[in-house]
Amino acid sequence: MKRRLEPEQLDHLPADDPAAIASRRDLARINAVMGQPAILAGALRAFPQPRVLLDLGGGDGRALLALARRLPWRGVRAVIADRQDIVSAKTRAGFAALGWDCDVRQGDIFDTLRDPEDGTLATANLFLHHLDEAALTRLFVALAERSMGLAACEPRRGVFALMASHLVLALGANAVTRHDAVASVRAGFAGRELSALWPNGWALTERRALPFSHLFVAARHGL
Repeated sequence: MKRRLEPEQLDHLPADDPAAIASRRDLARINAVMGQPAILAGALRAFPQPRVLLDLGGGDGRALLALARRLPWRGVRAVIADRQDIVSAKTRAGFAALGWDCDVRQGDIFDTLRDPEDGTLATANLFLHHLDEAALTRLFVALAERSMGLAACEPRRGVFALMASHLVLALGANAVTRHDAVASVRAGFAGRELSALWPNGWALTERRALPFSHLFVAARHGL
């Protein structure tokens, strides 16, 4: 099944559009069903505690908060990088309850990486599949130069996952989410596609994670 990128509707809706708000709620449920927080938490525990956890394309921050609740770390600064600043006061309070700070870095994802803090570890939850190979390569080069590593959980591209993506209606998903679920699987990853784009000299892990997810982890040697 060849990788195919197509526009996802949520990316082009205003943040306060009722359909966008409903779709973000759908995504929180889908994340839980796919087991994304547990998958990423397992990967991140292999790293030393970072000073900054940078969530690429983190949206409203609920996915990162669910992840943070599974980690033993305290005193981490969560930085949510996204084109929109839509992190609610409730979500910020959730980070504070864990002993984490929470900031939003709004703008282009590559601008986010220009001045990283020391001790930054990056994570991505259903974000990398939005990028083509050229943009992924550029992103990976920037991360390899400026971070401790990356843990990413993306859609697993394949016939089984594609069939399942048509069933999000059973979770009460709206029309935007139903469209985007199918598009995200078609743009997802399989095999060692992400490893092939990461610079040489790193410890790389890439594999299926549970039925519908694809895990990619890049760590500096010696961490």
